[in-house]
Amino acid sequence: MKAIVTVIGKDRVGIIALVSQLLAERGVNVLDISQTVLQDYFTMIMLVDASQCTEPFANLAGELAGEGVQDPQPQLVIRQGVPRFFYCFTQI
Repeated sequence: MKAIVTVIGKDRVGIIALVSQLLAERGVNVLDISQTVLQDYFTMIMLVDASQCTEPFANLAGELAGEGVQDPQPQLVIRQGVPRFFYCFTQI
């Protein structure tokens, strides 16, 4: 199953490493990644293959949303499947 991971937050060292490590430890493969810094804000979108994920999708989504990551920033969101369109509106 493919999924989209979006990451938005104040730029700092280690954001890509944090997300990539969390995904890799759970058997999720990164297929494609796009990231940029807009002024002081880091933004990233990842296309991932979660078909070999070692835990239920809802648990992974919860961890990425901050329940399992001991880091209040950045905001991480994962969506199951690849939607035709979605948006994320975040106050900064």
